[in-house]
Parts: sequence; C-alpha cells; structure tokens
Amino acid sequence: MEGGNPKDTFFSRKRSFTFGAYGGVDKFSCNEVSCRPDTAGHSLTDILDSPPSSSPPLASTMTQRAADLFEIIAKLQGSRLDEQRCEFPPPLKVLSFLTLGGALPLILPPKSGGYWIDPPLRCEGGEPKDPPSPQAVVQPGADGIMDRDSSAALYRENFIHTYHHSFTAVDSSLGSLVLSVRMEGEESVRVILRMKEGSLHDVIPLSLFPEFPSAVQLAKMLCDSVTVSRFEPVSYPKAPQLISAFDEHRLSDTFKFGVLLQRDGQLTEEEILGNCEETKDFLDFLSILGENVNLAGFTGFRGGLDVTHGQTGSESVFTTFRGKQLMFHVATKLPFTEGDCQQLQRKRHIGNDIVSLVYQAGHTPFLPDIISSHFLHTFIVVRRVEGEREGAYQVSITAREDVPPFGPTLPDPPIFTELSQFREFLLTKLINAEVSCYRAQRFQRLEVRTRCSLLEALRSELDARSQCMLGAAPLATPPSEREGGGGGFIENFKRAIRVRSHSFDNLGSPRKTAGAASPQKHRGAQTPVSSVAVEKEVGSETSNQQPGASESPPSESSSSGLGEVKGQVAPGEEV
Repeated sequence: MEGGNPKDTFFSRKRSFTFGAYGGVDKFSCNEVSCRPDTAGHSLTDILDSPPSSSPPLASTMTQRAADLFEIIAKLQGSRLDEQRCEFPPPLKVLSFLTLGGALPLILPPKSGGYWIDPPLRCEGGEPKDPPSPQAVVQPGADGIMDRDSSAALYRENFIHTYHHSFTAVDSSLGSLVLSVRMEGEESVRVILRMKEGSLHDVIPLSLFPEFPSAVQLAKMLCDSVTVSRFEPVSYPKAPQLISAFDEHRLSDTFKFGVLLQRDGQLTEEEILGNCEETKDFLDFLSILGENVNLAGFTGFRGGLDVTHGQTGSESVFTTFRGKQLMFHVATKLPFTEGDCQQLQRKRHIGNDIVSLVYQAGHTPFLPDIISSHFLHTFIVVRRVEGEREGAYQVSITAREDVPPFGPTLPDPPIFTELSQFREFLLTKLINAEVSCYRAQRFQRLEVRTRCSLLEALRSELDARSQCMLGAAPLATPPSEREGGGGGFIENFKRAIRVRSHSFDNLGSPRKTAGAASPQKHRGAQTPVSSVAVEKEVGSETSNQQPGASESPPSESSSSGLGEVKGQVAPGEEV
C-alpha cells in the first residue's frame, strides 16, 4: 500500500464505504476530498492521520444518513397491520387467586368497571355482591328475537299499497323532514314524520282540528319543535320505493359473531388469540352453533371472510336460524401468524364484531376488558359443567354499561342440559345482544350521523324528481343512466352501508352540529335509533371481493380502518 499509487489507495478506501446505489460515497470521495484545494496535495495517509476537526466525522455522518434513509424506507414499506397494533394492558397478577379452592365465576368485573354481568356475582352467603343494575335486568316477555326497528316496516305495511301523500321540508333546527300521510278510516289520519333522530308515527283523530289539517299541522302534532311554515308535495311515482328503502335500511337478516377459546391460566389477549389447537369439547361446542363450511366458493353470508383466495382460512362455522344467516369468526380457524403476538389477522375480524362468544376450556375467569376493541360490546361466556351429564353448559353474560338489557332470560341456575334448548337460547341471545348493542351511546352517535346523511339524500332526490315531473329542468344525470336505475338516493344509500365511515379516533367523540334541537313533545312512538354505520356488508357480503377491502372504514369500518382493533376504526375505521 505504501509503494502504490495514491489514487489506488483512495479508490480502495472508497469501496469500503459503499452502502449501495444511494450516492453517499461518491460525494465523500469527490466533493469532500478530491475537489478541495487544501487537501489536493496531501496523500490519503496524511488525511487519515490528521487530528480530528471540530466537525463530526464523515463516516458517522454517512452512517446516520444511511440509517435515516433505511428508516424512511421501512416506514413506507410497513404493513398496515402494524398501524393497528395496540399496547396491551399491564399483566394481571392473579396467580394467588387461581390457586384458591372452590368454584370460580365465569366472568370477573374489570378493575376499572364499565361492565354489567348477568347473573351478578354472589358472596359466600349467596347474596349478590353488587345489587343488580337496571342494565342487567331483562324485562318479562323479552324471550323472542328483538326488532332492531319496530317501525321500519310500518310504511310498507300501511302506506305503500294504499293511496297516500308524502311531503318534504327543511327545518332550520331539525334539518330535512319527510312526512307521509294517509287516511285511517273516515275520522283519523295515520302520519309518519322522519327526522334525523328517528321517525315519529301516530294515528291522529280529525276531530282535533276545526277543518282538515295541513301537513305542517300534522307534523307539529307529532313534534312541537317543527318550525317550518310549508311542506313541498312529492310528485314522483317511484317515491314509495325510495322511502321504504330508507325506512328499512337498519333491517338485516345477516349477523357475524366472534368465537374465542380460553384455556386454563390464559388472562391476556395475546394468549387467547394465540390458541391454535381445538379440543374435542370445543369442537362439540362449535357443532352446537352450526356446521363447518368450506369457504372456497361459499355463496351464503360470508361475514367479511375471503371465499376466493383463502386468505382468511379454509373453513368456518355457519348456520341459519329463524330466517337469518349467522357466520362465526372462530379464532382457531382464522390464519395464525408466527411471530405476531397480537395475531392481527385474527383480531381484524373478531375485533370488528360487536358480540363474541368465549368458550372456557378450564376454570380461569374471563375479564371483558382484556380484548382491546372499539366494537366488541358484549361477551357471552360458556363453560362445560363437570360432574353433570354429558352436554351440560353454564352461561354468563357481560356487556358494557350503556348496552340495554336483552333476552332471553337466563335460568336459575344458568345451566343448560338439553342441547336443543341450549342452542335456541344461545343463538337468540347472540342476535338480541347485537341488536341491543346498536343502542349503546357510541353506536347511536354514528347512526344519527349516517341517518342524517341518508335523510338529506332522500329529501334532495324526492325534491329534484318531483320538479322534473312538474316540468322543471331535467336532472343532470338521467335515471336510466344510473346504475341499477335506482337514482341518486339509492347509490348514496349503498355507499353509506358499504363504506362504514370514520375512524375509531372519531368513534368515541360526539360530532358537534349547529342548531340541532331534539324534539320536545312526542305524541307518537319514536323509532329507536341504531347504528347503520356498523351494519354488516349488505348485498356485497355474497360477492367475491378481495379480503381487506371489505373491512375498511366504518366508512366506520369501520368501520375504522374499521377492520381494526384499538385506536383506529376497526375495523379500517371499523363506520
């Protein structure tokens, strides 16, 4: 080296600093050494032996630049699943508790509270540890399948096949209004008033008015917050189809539920989601829920599972019950990812369900807050009873405190020995749990926003087409050119259902709206408001689309990504 050409030594040194095709070394060799006048007359040995200057060493500078570059590349190439990761809660210290004798409850309340349990925990004397809360008390007669919206079919049953009139208006405080009126006999009128908070309906006697009432008078009989002075008549022949589609947008015959396996000693989310082996008792339990189906080419309700490319496993559990299709996201049948402690390929489905079953293959209690999810609101925990005849199961329910009660009522003691009765109870309880969860505060806020958008689209569509019927300027896009011929409202409705809006970051925060006043006087019954934002894929569920596309934002899904799990709209922004 000492007798060689200085240039040879220089280029040999240059190669030792090469990091690839990023150009950092060329700048060092040419700009920093060869092209500087004060170093042109020195050999490379003199440069290397010179005392360090005040500026940072060139090698460390280049190393830092390379590290920054690789960090940027890693971020750009990172998987979206990494963005959905969440921080686990601190480990639960219950080893001493698990060594205690006696029967352990199926569910323990979280330390932070926020959940009700049915049946309530009892002290040693047999008395409930905590008095039953109103949320945990099921009203008598609530043993059938609950209606998600009891008045959704009212228009179809009482208006659509009879002579009636519909009207629209925009109220300064209530927003868009759609009113439907028909005669009920000779002495009364039946009225439905649709608002963003819900629908009001009643049968109003004509004797309350000195002469036949106007649309404004009828609307104020249902809600005294109405301030409009005039309603516009609807003159579009296909208006009943658009109105009935809006009224029934919350109705669904498809449901999806999670199924988790909890083994003895498992008290964390990562342990429960990491189970792969299915025990015989667990398989027996799955056979009660439904039958195993191959996902490849499956034509029924798929619940967001991939039926084309096999990216969500090869099989699942599916059943039909009272005219409804139920798909179960069984954690042990979803893909397991080595090295991923959070198992996001599993949690992206179960974390976006609203209700989940937990089968306990042991005696370790379940804590409802160990599964991080913005969507999961109810857990139904099942444990096989030892010492009883084969097929006896014990059941316990827990739900977030703002979830209203739902039937059927648990027997006392909550143990089932007849499998047929157990299956009837369990499937009915699952469906009612989801319907009841839609009335929780978080989902209600999403529903109000979605319903407001759909109602505005409906009113706009009815007004525009009525003007066309009366000879006004035609619509910019003829109805015949629109997909399906259903018009703008139908397309907006499909998008609102399919896209499940907003991220989970916005899921818990109320949206501020100016001038929104709720009705003060409700003469009629008000339609309960539930979440269309977290509505399962309607129609598109039976189509063969790429996995991952169906779980993106709760529009909200998620919803949130709603395919998500914590901190985002799960799901996507699982509404």
